[in-house]
Amino acid sequence: MYCNQCEQTVRGVACTTSGVCGKNPDVQSLQETLLYGLKGMCAYAHHARRLGQVDEEVDAFVEDALFATVTNVNFDEGALLEMVLECGRLNLKVMQMLNDGHVARFGTPEPTQVHEGTKAGPGILVTGHDLVDLENLLRQTEGTGINVYTHGEMLPALAYPGLKKYKHLVGHYGDAWQKQKKEFADFSGPVLATTNCILIPLDSYRDRVFTMRHVAVPGGIRIPGNDFSRLISKAKECPPLKDHHVRTTTVGFHYSVILGLADTVVAAVKSGAIKRFFVIGGCDGSEPGRNYFSTWAHKAPPDTVILTLGCGKYRIRDHDFGTIGGIPRLLDVGQCNDAIGAIQVAVGLANAFKCGVNDLPLTLVISWFEQKAVAVLLTLLHLGVKGIRIGPNPPAFITPNVFKILQDKFDLKLTSADAEKDMAAVMGA
Repeated sequence: MYCNQCEQTVRGVACTTSGVCGKNPDVQSLQETLLYGLKGMCAYAHHARRLGQVDEEVDAFVEDALFATVTNVNFDEGALLEMVLECGRLNLKVMQMLNDGHVARFGTPEPTQVHEGTKAGPGILVTGHDLVDLENLLRQTEGTGINVYTHGEMLPALAYPGLKKYKHLVGHYGDAWQKQKKEFADFSGPVLATTNCILIPLDSYRDRVFTMRHVAVPGGIRIPGNDFSRLISKAKECPPLKDHHVRTTTVGFHYSVILGLADTVVAAVKSGAIKRFFVIGGCDGSEPGRNYFSTWAHKAPPDTVILTLGCGKYRIRDHDFGTIGGIPRLLDVGQCNDAIGAIQVAVGLANAFKCGVNDLPLTLVISWFEQKAVAVLLTLLHLGVKGIRIGPNPPAFITPNVFKILQDKFDLKLTSADAEKDMAAVMGA
Protein backbone atom coordinates (compact mmCIF):
# COMPACT_ATOMS: atom_id res chain seq x y z
CA MET A 1 0.00 0.00 0.00
CA TYR A 2 1.52 3.34 -1.04
CA CYS A 3 1.31 6.09 1.58
CA ASN A 4 0.90 9.45 -0.12
CA GLN A 5 2.38 11.49 2.70
CA CYS A 6 5.68 9.73 3.36
CA GLU A 7 5.92 8.48 -0.24
CA GLN A 8 6.84 4.95 0.57
CA THR A 9 5.24 1.54 0.47
CA VAL A 10 3.80 0.17 3.69
CA ARG A 11 3.76 -3.57 3.12
CA GLY A 12 0.63 -5.40 4.11
CA VAL A 13 -0.90 -2.38 5.85
CA ALA A 14 -3.71 -0.37 4.34
CA CYS A 15 -3.59 3.35 4.97
CA THR A 16 -6.70 4.04 7.05
CA THR A 17 -5.94 7.64 7.98
CA SER A 18 -6.63 9.50 4.74
CA GLY A 19 -3.02 9.35 3.61
CA VAL A 20 -1.54 10.23 6.99
CA CYS A 21 0.81 7.56 8.29
CA GLY A 22 2.55 7.15 11.60
CA LYS A 23 5.24 9.57 10.43
CA ASN A 24 2.99 12.45 11.56
CA PRO A 25 0.68 11.20 14.30
CA ASP A 26 -0.34 14.74 15.31
CA VAL A 27 -1.83 15.43 11.87
CA GLN A 28 -3.66 12.12 12.10
CA SER A 29 -4.87 13.06 15.57
CA LEU A 30 -6.30 16.37 14.39
CA GLN A 31 -7.97 14.72 11.40
CA GLU A 32 -9.57 12.11 13.64
CA THR A 33 -10.70 14.79 16.10
CA LEU A 34 -12.32 16.64 13.22
CA LEU A 35 -14.03 13.49 11.94
CA TYR A 36 -15.38 12.55 15.37
CA GLY A 37 -16.57 16.12 15.89
CA LEU A 38 -18.32 16.03 12.52
CA LYS A 39 -20.07 12.78 13.42
CA GLY A 40 -21.38 14.34 16.63
CA MET A 41 -22.46 17.54 14.91
CA CYS A 42 -24.21 15.59 12.16
CA ALA A 43 -26.10 13.58 14.78
CA TYR A 44 -27.50 16.85 16.14
CA ALA A 45 -28.10 18.17 12.61
CA HIS A 46 -29.99 14.98 11.73
CA HIS A 47 -32.44 15.60 14.59
CA ALA A 48 -32.71 19.29 13.72
CA ARG A 49 -33.47 18.51 10.06
CA ARG A 50 -36.32 16.22 11.14
CA LEU A 51 -37.74 19.26 12.92
CA GLY A 52 -37.42 21.49 9.85
CA GLN A 53 -34.21 23.21 10.97
CA VAL A 54 -31.52 23.38 8.27
CA ASP A 55 -28.63 25.73 7.56
CA GLU A 56 -26.56 26.14 4.39
CA GLU A 57 -23.42 27.21 6.29
CA VAL A 58 -23.52 24.01 8.33
CA ASP A 59 -24.02 21.80 5.28
CA ALA A 60 -21.17 23.53 3.43
CA PHE A 61 -18.82 23.10 6.37
CA VAL A 62 -19.49 19.36 6.53
CA GLU A 63 -18.39 19.09 2.89
CA ASP A 64 -15.33 21.29 3.43
CA ALA A 65 -14.23 19.47 6.57
CA LEU A 66 -14.58 16.03 4.99
CA PHE A 67 -12.64 17.26 1.96
CA ALA A 68 -9.85 18.43 4.28
CA THR A 69 -9.34 14.83 5.41
CA VAL A 70 -9.05 13.42 1.89
CA THR A 71 -5.63 12.11 0.81
CA ASN A 72 -3.06 14.82 0.02
CA VAL A 73 -5.20 17.80 0.99
CA ASN A 74 -4.09 19.09 4.37
CA PHE A 75 -0.92 18.18 6.26
CA ASP A 76 -0.71 21.42 8.26
CA GLU A 77 -1.39 21.15 11.98
CA GLY A 78 -2.31 24.81 12.40
CA ALA A 79 -4.84 24.74 9.58
CA LEU A 80 -6.38 21.52 10.90
CA LEU A 81 -6.66 22.94 14.41
CA GLU A 82 -8.49 25.95 12.97
CA MET A 83 -10.94 23.61 11.27
CA VAL A 84 -11.40 21.59 14.48
CA LEU A 85 -12.40 24.77 16.33
CA GLU A 86 -14.58 25.83 13.40
CA CYS A 87 -16.42 22.54 13.86
CA GLY A 88 -17.06 23.69 17.43
CA ARG A 89 -18.48 27.00 16.19
CA LEU A 90 -20.83 25.34 13.73
CA ASN A 91 -21.88 22.75 16.30
CA LEU A 92 -22.97 25.60 18.57
CA LYS A 93 -25.24 26.77 15.77
CA VAL A 94 -26.59 23.26 15.18
CA MET A 95 -27.34 22.68 18.88
CA GLN A 96 -29.30 25.94 19.00
CA MET A 97 -31.20 24.90 15.86
CA LEU A 98 -32.10 21.61 17.52
CA ASN A 99 -33.29 23.35 20.67
CA ASP A 100 -35.37 25.80 18.64
CA GLY A 101 -36.88 22.96 16.63
CA HIS A 102 -37.86 21.08 19.78
CA VAL A 103 -39.43 24.18 21.35
CA ALA A 104 -41.31 25.11 18.18
CA ARG A 105 -42.70 21.57 17.83
CA PHE A 106 -43.31 20.55 21.45
CA GLY A 107 -43.27 23.76 23.51
CA THR A 108 -40.75 24.89 26.11
CA PRO A 109 -39.91 22.22 28.69
CA GLU A 110 -41.16 22.97 32.18
CA PRO A 111 -40.40 21.44 35.58
CA THR A 112 -42.45 18.25 35.68
CA GLN A 113 -42.83 15.46 38.21
CA VAL A 114 -42.24 12.06 36.66
CA HIS A 115 -43.48 8.65 37.79
CA GLU A 116 -40.65 6.14 37.56
CA GLY A 117 -41.63 2.51 37.39
CA THR A 118 -44.49 0.77 35.59
CA LYS A 119 -48.27 0.73 35.60
CA ALA A 120 -50.62 -2.19 35.08
CA GLY A 121 -51.33 -3.02 31.46
CA PRO A 122 -49.52 -3.39 28.14
CA GLY A 123 -46.60 -1.05 27.56
CA ILE A 124 -43.98 0.10 25.06
CA LEU A 125 -40.55 1.33 26.16
CA VAL A 126 -38.90 4.04 24.02
CA THR A 127 -35.15 4.59 24.19
CA GLY A 128 -32.72 6.78 22.26
CA HIS A 129 -33.14 10.51 21.62
CA ASP A 130 -35.67 11.19 18.84
CA LEU A 131 -38.71 13.09 20.10
CA VAL A 132 -40.40 13.09 16.69
CA ASP A 133 -40.50 9.30 16.74
CA LEU A 134 -41.96 9.41 20.24
CA GLU A 135 -44.66 11.84 19.16
CA ASN A 136 -45.58 9.69 16.15
CA LEU A 137 -45.82 6.63 18.39
CA LEU A 138 -47.98 8.48 20.92
CA ARG A 139 -50.39 9.51 18.17
CA GLN A 140 -50.72 5.96 16.86
CA THR A 141 -51.15 4.37 20.31
CA GLU A 142 -53.69 6.89 21.59
CA GLY A 143 -56.88 5.08 22.60
CA THR A 144 -55.33 1.61 22.30
CA GLY A 145 -54.92 1.04 26.05
CA ILE A 146 -51.14 0.78 25.63
CA ASN A 147 -48.97 2.81 27.98
CA VAL A 148 -45.75 4.38 26.70
CA TYR A 149 -42.60 4.80 28.83
CA THR A 150 -39.37 6.66 28.26
CA HIS A 151 -35.98 5.08 28.86
CA GLY A 152 -32.46 6.52 29.12
CA GLU A 153 -32.03 9.78 27.24
CA MET A 154 -35.75 9.97 26.43
CA LEU A 155 -36.51 10.97 30.03
CA PRO A 156 -36.55 14.75 29.27
CA ALA A 157 -39.39 14.19 26.79
CA LEU A 158 -41.76 14.07 29.76
CA ALA A 159 -41.24 17.81 30.35
CA TYR A 160 -42.44 19.02 26.93
CA PRO A 161 -46.06 20.26 26.94
CA GLY A 162 -46.65 18.87 23.45
CA LEU A 163 -45.68 15.36 24.56
CA LYS A 164 -46.88 15.11 28.14
CA LYS A 165 -50.39 16.05 26.99
CA TYR A 166 -50.71 12.41 25.92
CA LYS A 167 -52.11 10.74 29.02
CA HIS A 168 -50.76 7.34 28.04
CA LEU A 169 -47.19 8.66 28.24
CA VAL A 170 -47.22 7.49 31.83
CA GLY A 171 -43.63 7.79 33.03
CA HIS A 172 -40.05 6.58 32.88
CA TYR A 173 -38.52 3.16 33.28
CA GLY A 174 -34.89 2.27 33.76
CA ASP A 175 -31.49 3.84 33.94
CA ALA A 176 -28.56 4.59 31.63
CA TRP A 177 -27.98 2.81 28.31
CA GLN A 178 -25.37 0.34 29.58
CA LYS A 179 -27.90 -1.30 31.89
CA GLN A 180 -30.40 -2.03 29.15
CA LYS A 181 -29.68 -5.75 28.81
CA LYS A 182 -31.09 -6.39 32.27
CA GLU A 183 -33.76 -3.71 32.06
CA PHE A 184 -35.07 -4.72 28.63
CA ALA A 185 -35.16 -8.35 29.72
CA ASP A 186 -37.23 -7.39 32.78
CA PHE A 187 -39.62 -5.15 30.81
CA SER A 188 -42.27 -7.50 29.41
CA GLY A 189 -43.33 -5.32 26.49
CA PRO A 190 -41.55 -4.32 23.28
CA VAL A 191 -38.75 -1.77 23.13
CA LEU A 192 -38.38 0.91 20.45
CA ALA A 193 -34.84 2.21 19.84
CA THR A 194 -34.97 5.52 17.97
CA THR A 195 -31.26 6.39 17.74
CA ASN A 196 -27.83 5.35 18.97
CA CYS A 197 -27.13 3.79 22.38
CA ILE A 198 -28.81 0.49 21.56
CA LEU A 199 -26.84 -2.63 22.48
CA ILE A 200 -27.01 -5.91 20.59
CA PRO A 201 -29.93 -7.60 22.37
CA LEU A 202 -29.91 -10.83 24.30
CA ASP A 203 -31.88 -13.78 22.96
CA SER A 204 -34.33 -13.41 25.84
CA TYR A 205 -35.82 -10.21 24.42
CA ARG A 206 -34.45 -9.99 20.86
CA ASP A 207 -37.88 -10.57 19.30
CA ARG A 208 -39.24 -7.56 21.23
CA VAL A 209 -36.69 -5.03 19.93
CA PHE A 210 -37.80 -2.61 17.23
CA THR A 211 -35.51 0.02 15.71
CA MET A 212 -35.99 3.10 13.53
CA ARG A 213 -34.59 3.82 10.05
CA HIS A 214 -30.76 3.65 10.20
CA VAL A 215 -30.73 2.00 13.64
CA ALA A 216 -30.56 -1.79 13.39
CA VAL A 217 -29.53 -4.81 15.45
CA PRO A 218 -29.26 -8.50 14.51
CA GLY A 219 -32.60 -10.22 15.00
CA GLY A 220 -34.45 -6.98 15.69
CA ILE A 221 -37.33 -5.56 13.65
CA ARG A 222 -36.42 -2.36 11.80
CA ILE A 223 -39.14 0.19 11.02
CA PRO A 224 -38.03 2.14 7.93
CA GLY A 225 -40.86 4.70 8.05
CA ASN A 226 -43.41 5.84 10.60
CA ASP A 227 -45.86 2.93 10.68
CA PHE A 228 -45.85 1.42 14.18
CA SER A 229 -48.59 -1.15 13.57
CA ARG A 230 -46.26 -4.17 14.07
CA LEU A 231 -44.91 -2.64 17.27
CA ILE A 232 -48.43 -1.99 18.56
CA SER A 233 -49.51 -5.55 17.75
CA LYS A 234 -46.47 -6.89 19.60
CA ALA A 235 -47.34 -4.79 22.65
CA LYS A 236 -50.81 -6.32 22.74
CA GLU A 237 -49.36 -9.86 22.50
CA CYS A 238 -46.80 -9.44 25.30
CA PRO A 239 -47.61 -10.10 28.97
CA PRO A 240 -48.92 -6.93 30.64
CA LEU A 241 -46.78 -4.99 33.08
CA LYS A 242 -47.60 -4.71 36.76
CA ASP A 243 -47.97 -1.68 38.99
CA HIS A 244 -44.54 -0.84 40.37
CA HIS A 245 -43.62 2.61 41.65
CA VAL A 246 -39.89 3.23 42.12
CA ARG A 247 -39.90 6.96 42.86
CA THR A 248 -41.07 10.37 41.67
CA THR A 249 -38.50 12.75 40.23
CA THR A 250 -38.52 16.21 38.65
CA VAL A 251 -37.20 16.98 35.17
CA GLY A 252 -37.58 19.91 32.79
CA PHE A 253 -35.07 22.56 33.87
CA HIS A 254 -34.71 24.04 30.40
CA TYR A 255 -32.23 26.88 30.24
CA SER A 256 -35.07 29.38 29.90
CA VAL A 257 -36.43 28.15 33.24
CA ILE A 258 -33.06 28.52 34.93
CA LEU A 259 -32.36 31.94 33.39
CA GLY A 260 -35.80 32.99 34.60
CA LEU A 261 -34.33 32.60 38.08
CA ALA A 262 -31.24 34.67 37.23
CA ASP A 263 -32.00 37.46 39.69
CA THR A 264 -32.51 34.94 42.51
CA VAL A 265 -29.35 33.08 41.55
CA VAL A 266 -27.26 36.24 41.36
CA ALA A 267 -28.53 37.35 44.75
CA ALA A 268 -27.69 33.94 46.22
CA VAL A 269 -24.15 34.14 44.84
CA LYS A 270 -23.62 37.67 46.12
CA SER A 271 -24.90 36.70 49.56
CA GLY A 272 -22.61 33.68 49.67
CA ALA A 273 -25.47 31.17 49.75
CA ILE A 274 -24.16 29.71 46.46
CA LYS A 275 -20.40 29.39 46.25
CA ARG A 276 -20.00 27.53 42.98
CA PHE A 277 -21.75 25.85 40.05
CA PHE A 278 -20.75 22.48 38.67
CA VAL A 279 -21.76 21.01 35.32
CA ILE A 280 -21.52 17.25 35.86
CA GLY A 281 -22.76 15.09 33.01
CA GLY A 282 -22.06 13.87 29.52
CA CYS A 283 -21.85 10.28 28.33
CA ASP A 284 -22.04 7.42 30.80
CA GLY A 285 -20.41 4.02 30.50
CA SER A 286 -19.70 0.91 32.51
CA GLU A 287 -15.90 0.88 32.65
CA PRO A 288 -14.07 1.54 35.96
CA GLY A 289 -13.42 5.12 36.93
CA ARG A 290 -16.82 6.61 36.24
CA ASN A 291 -17.69 6.62 39.93
CA TYR A 292 -15.46 9.73 39.91
CA PHE A 293 -18.47 11.75 38.77
CA SER A 294 -20.88 10.42 41.37
CA THR A 295 -18.26 10.99 44.07
CA TRP A 296 -17.77 14.57 42.94
CA ALA A 297 -21.52 15.22 42.99
CA HIS A 298 -22.22 13.50 46.31
CA LYS A 299 -19.29 15.24 48.02
CA ALA A 300 -20.06 18.66 46.55
CA PRO A 301 -20.47 21.20 49.38
CA PRO A 302 -24.04 22.13 50.29
CA ASP A 303 -23.49 25.67 49.02
CA THR A 304 -22.97 24.49 45.42
CA VAL A 305 -25.44 23.91 42.57
CA ILE A 306 -25.11 21.11 40.00
CA LEU A 307 -26.35 21.22 36.42
CA THR A 308 -26.51 17.83 34.73
CA LEU A 309 -27.36 16.53 31.27
CA GLY A 310 -26.89 13.51 29.04
CA CYS A 311 -26.93 9.95 30.32
CA GLY A 312 -24.16 10.95 32.73
CA LYS A 313 -27.00 12.21 34.94
CA TYR A 314 -27.74 8.63 35.92
CA ARG A 315 -24.52 8.59 37.93
CA ILE A 316 -25.82 11.29 40.24
CA ARG A 317 -29.60 11.65 40.08
CA ASP A 318 -30.37 9.05 42.80
CA HIS A 319 -28.96 11.36 45.48
CA ASP A 320 -31.08 13.88 47.42
CA PHE A 321 -29.25 17.18 46.95
CA GLY A 322 -31.85 19.42 48.57
CA THR A 323 -32.29 23.10 47.75
CA ILE A 324 -30.68 26.49 48.31
CA GLY A 325 -33.18 29.26 48.90
CA GLY A 326 -35.81 27.32 46.99
CA ILE A 327 -33.45 26.55 44.09
CA PRO A 328 -32.91 22.80 43.59
CA ARG A 329 -29.24 21.93 43.97
CA LEU A 330 -29.54 19.44 41.09
CA LEU A 331 -30.94 20.85 37.85
CA ASP A 332 -31.48 18.39 35.00
CA VAL A 333 -31.00 20.37 31.79
CA GLY A 334 -32.00 17.45 29.56
CA GLN A 335 -30.52 15.11 26.94
CA CYS A 336 -27.03 15.29 25.51
CA ASN A 337 -29.01 16.84 22.63
CA ASP A 338 -29.77 19.69 25.05
CA ALA A 339 -26.13 20.54 25.78
CA ILE A 340 -26.82 24.04 24.45
CA GLY A 341 -28.75 24.56 27.69
CA ALA A 342 -25.65 24.44 29.90
CA ILE A 343 -23.90 26.84 27.54
CA GLN A 344 -26.84 29.25 27.53
CA VAL A 345 -26.99 29.18 31.33
CA ALA A 346 -23.27 29.96 31.58
CA VAL A 347 -23.53 32.81 29.07
CA GLY A 348 -26.67 34.13 30.78
CA LEU A 349 -25.03 34.13 34.21
CA ALA A 350 -21.92 35.81 32.79
CA ASN A 351 -24.14 38.54 31.35
CA ALA A 352 -25.96 38.91 34.67
CA PHE A 353 -22.66 39.27 36.54
CA LYS A 354 -21.19 41.41 33.74
CA CYS A 355 -18.15 39.17 33.41
CA GLY A 356 -16.74 36.49 31.13
CA VAL A 357 -17.71 32.82 31.39
CA ASN A 358 -14.23 31.99 32.70
CA ASP A 359 -14.74 34.50 35.52
CA LEU A 360 -17.80 32.69 36.83
CA PRO A 361 -17.62 30.36 39.85
CA LEU A 362 -18.24 27.51 37.40
CA THR A 363 -16.49 24.19 36.82
CA LEU A 364 -17.28 21.69 34.06
CA VAL A 365 -16.69 18.02 34.91
CA ILE A 366 -17.54 16.04 31.80
CA SER A 367 -17.80 12.27 31.44
CA TRP A 368 -16.37 11.23 28.12
CA PHE A 369 -17.55 8.58 25.70
CA GLU A 370 -18.87 9.15 22.19
CA GLN A 371 -18.89 11.46 19.19
CA LYS A 372 -21.48 13.97 20.41
CA ALA A 373 -19.27 14.54 23.45
CA VAL A 374 -16.43 15.41 21.04
CA ALA A 375 -18.63 17.93 19.23
CA VAL A 376 -19.70 19.58 22.50
CA LEU A 377 -16.11 19.73 23.74
CA LEU A 378 -15.06 21.43 20.49
CA THR A 379 -17.88 23.96 20.97
CA LEU A 380 -16.69 24.75 24.49
CA LEU A 381 -13.13 25.18 23.23
CA HIS A 382 -14.37 27.43 20.40
CA LEU A 383 -16.05 29.59 23.05
CA GLY A 384 -12.75 29.79 24.93
CA VAL A 385 -14.02 27.99 28.04
CA LYS A 386 -11.06 27.05 30.21
CA GLY A 387 -10.38 24.57 32.98
CA ILE A 388 -12.71 21.82 31.73
CA ARG A 389 -12.13 18.42 33.30
CA ILE A 390 -12.80 15.36 31.13
CA GLY A 391 -12.49 11.66 31.95
CA PRO A 392 -12.26 9.01 33.14
CA ASN A 393 -9.84 8.29 30.29
CA PRO A 394 -8.15 10.66 27.86
CA PRO A 395 -9.44 10.72 24.27
CA ALA A 396 -7.53 7.90 22.59
CA PHE A 397 -7.31 9.76 19.29
CA ILE A 398 -5.60 12.85 20.75
CA THR A 399 -1.80 12.55 20.83
CA PRO A 400 0.25 13.94 23.73
CA ASN A 401 1.44 16.83 21.55
CA VAL A 402 -2.10 17.81 20.52
CA PHE A 403 -3.35 17.45 24.08
CA LYS A 404 -0.54 19.72 25.25
CA ILE A 405 -1.70 22.35 22.78
CA LEU A 406 -5.19 22.14 24.28
CA GLN A 407 -3.79 22.24 27.81
CA ASP A 408 -1.69 25.31 27.07
CA LYS A 409 -4.44 27.13 25.20
CA PHE A 410 -7.53 26.10 27.17
CA ASP A 411 -6.25 24.63 30.45
CA LEU A 412 -7.99 21.37 29.52
CA LYS A 413 -7.56 18.85 32.34
CA LEU A 414 -7.96 15.12 32.78
CA THR A 415 -9.81 13.80 35.78
CA SER A 416 -7.57 12.14 38.33
CA ALA A 417 -8.31 9.06 40.42
CA ASP A 418 -9.37 11.25 43.36
CA ALA A 419 -12.52 13.29 42.82
CA GLU A 420 -12.50 14.79 46.32
CA LYS A 421 -8.94 16.04 45.88
CA ASP A 422 -9.77 17.58 42.50
CA MET A 423 -12.87 19.25 43.92
CA ALA A 424 -10.96 20.61 46.92
CA ALA A 425 -8.47 22.20 44.51
CA VAL A 426 -11.33 23.84 42.60
CA MET A 427 -13.09 25.09 45.72
CA GLY A 428 -9.83 26.49 47.09
CA ALA A 429 -8.95 28.30 43.87
